[in-house]
Amino acid sequence: MSSFRYLSITAAVLLATTACAGAGGGGGSSDSNSVNVLMVNNPQMQDLVKLTADNFTKDTGIKVNYTVLPENDVRDKISQDFSSQAGQYDVATISNYETPMYAKNGWLAPLDDQITKDSGFDQGDILEPIRQSLTAADGKVYAEPFYGESSFLMYRKDVLDAKGVTMPEKPTWQQVADIAAKVDTPEMRGICLRGQPGWGQVMAPLTTVVNTFGGTWFTKDWQAQVNAPEFKEATDFYVNLVRTHGEAGAPQAGFAECLNNMTQGKTAMWYDATVAAGLLEATDSPVKGKLGFAQAPVVKTESSGWLYTWAFGVQKASKKQDAAWKFISWASGKGYEELAGKTLGWSKVPDGKRSSTYQRAEYKQSSGTFSAQAEAAIKGAKPLDPGVQARPAPGIQFVGIPEFTDLGTQVSQQISSAIAGATSVDAALNAGQALAEKVAAKYKGQ
Repeated sequence: MSSFRYLSITAAVLLATTACAGAGGGGGSSDSNSVNVLMVNNPQMQDLVKLTADNFTKDTGIKVNYTVLPENDVRDKISQDFSSQAGQYDVATISNYETPMYAKNGWLAPLDDQITKDSGFDQGDILEPIRQSLTAADGKVYAEPFYGESSFLMYRKDVLDAKGVTMPEKPTWQQVADIAAKVDTPEMRGICLRGQPGWGQVMAPLTTVVNTFGGTWFTKDWQAQVNAPEFKEATDFYVNLVRTHGEAGAPQAGFAECLNNMTQGKTAMWYDATVAAGLLEATDSPVKGKLGFAQAPVVKTESSGWLYTWAFGVQKASKKQDAAWKFISWASGKGYEELAGKTLGWSKVPDGKRSSTYQRAEYKQSSGTFSAQAEAAIKGAKPLDPGVQARPAPGIQFVGIPEFTDLGTQVSQQISSAIAGATSVDAALNAGQALAEKVAAKYKGQ
């Protein structure tokens, strides 16, 4: 859900514009020269739809029947079709949250044989944390990334310069809080942090703060830790920072709201997804050229940025494994990035997944102010070891278990209420601890 997903507020508009893309999709066609793809409706995927017929289909003869839906809808539909192994869709967009669980359930086809045969795909070029996050416990690869992201700190360099403030390249959270206090004014708040309820909204950045403060949702042996001292210290810090120096309407602010605040000059700093940088540095952005970028703030860990990718997985029941791989190899390959860059502009390349992307002269020219920091953030992400203690499940900004969607959402509602001043952090986390203990009871002893 990571930028989780960052333009979901435009879902209705995007759905209207992509309804035609689903024509013929989901029909379970037996035509070996077609493949049915179920896909989230993010902008990069919209670009993929536009480029498919004149490039992939023209070159391979394989028609792609897209069904493109808003995130919540597509997740439900993918879960239904893949869990039943109905085979209605051959390929679907899944994230690094779902991939290990779907693989464990036997819903995905391993891609290792296809990768080995396809020498042009260059699996070794996939950034290690992304590659690792799409590899299951059996050591097999079950999805290939379309794009990836981490999180980092974005700030108005001109505003900090005017105050005589220098941002460290790898700041601590206390340094960030001190800077927020120095630059905060009624017209431009010190920082924007998500406060909107949702396991992929406020809980995403907050969980990275919990990790670096030394906290965790669960210990390795499934002891719930939501009201433990480290989790509480991190949450107190986050809630106090956003209440004191954060944006107006913080309890309902997510990625889109913080993006608007930053673009409109209403906030001096923003900690969020690396994909935001390209939007802030877009040609028509009012803040283009005024920004600096730093690694995700830390306390006790070396890094703290999250890791997220939208990737393509193949349903195990699909009878079109070869055609499905050809599509994935094209969409996730270097050639597609070059096509998108030359056709749509290098700012629209689905980046964050390949080392070679960050070596392209054209890409570096279009994203020179932030590309190195974004690459470093993704490379520094540790999905299997994000904190100071061993974890029972993978994930940085989430816990890689099916129950986390509900657990994270319920706890996020409590945290958002604390940001609004309707409840205390202690009460919020005590309620969260009770919920987490119920989840932990299912796993203890396994």
